[in-house]
Amino acid sequence: MSDNWIVEILQNALATWNEKLSEVWTLLSTSPEAFKGGTVWGIIENIHGGLKAIGYALLVLFFVIGVVKTCGSFAEIKRPEVAVKMFVRFVLAEAAITYGMELMLAILSICQGVVSGIMSASGMGGQSAVSLPAAMITAIESVGFLDSIPLWIVALLASLLITVLSFVVVLTVYSRFFKLYFHAAIAPVALASFAGQPSQSIGVSFLKSYAGVCLEGAIIVLACVIYSAFAMSEPVVTGATAVNMVWSYIGELVFNLLVLVGAVRLADQTVKQMLGL
Repeated sequence: MSDNWIVEILQNALATWNEKLSEVWTLLSTSPEAFKGGTVWGIIENIHGGLKAIGYALLVLFFVIGVVKTCGSFAEIKRPEVAVKMFVRFVLAEAAITYGMELMLAILSICQGVVSGIMSASGMGGQSAVSLPAAMITAIESVGFLDSIPLWIVALLASLLITVLSFVVVLTVYSRFFKLYFHAAIAPVALASFAGQPSQSIGVSFLKSYAGVCLEGAIIVLACVIYSAFAMSEPVVTGATAVNMVWSYIGELVFNLLVLVGAVRLADQTVKQMLGL
């Protein structure tokens, strides 16, 4: 390990990133049922079960509203095709409320498979540590004393920023669990809207939002993998001096991390835009 102060600062910053990245991998691989020993999930299941009664009441209300708004007269309701269509809609909406938790867990399981696939395909899987490129270590050690002073200050600020933003990434992943819990808890109320054609947009929006939260993990993984690849690559600067090369590397390191945090914070919106949700 180099005894250069700039190299040591950057290596410590990347070590912090590796630690938080490993935590992110662990969190994204953990299901809501197993998170925090399953205690939180047990409470969410109780809330979900308690809201089913409200969901069934809203089911009837939305169904009646749908009948009134879509049928011009009672005679139209008596038509077989209309009656069967309404009956099927009511049954499916009731099934969505009854088996809503199973439906949501199935969607989450599919999305978790996507996240795991990205982790495996990236070749990282939380095991490969991001390290300072050897060319950068050589370039930093070749910098003179006077030139190294501003580089040391910038490296110190970059290290502080990387540490802070690493915690921001972890907190964002934690917030994803909160959003999953919120959706699971109030699912019966939102799914009841499928009983009526005029109100079904509420349920559709709810499922789209939930799918966005589930796939948010995939965007977070992709962002972290891309940033790690940037961090392990020295900047390509033709004919640059060692000082300029170091400046360029630190600048890219911080800039790409800012982009990463922005991508992570807007992961659910990114998913919705990509899938047209």
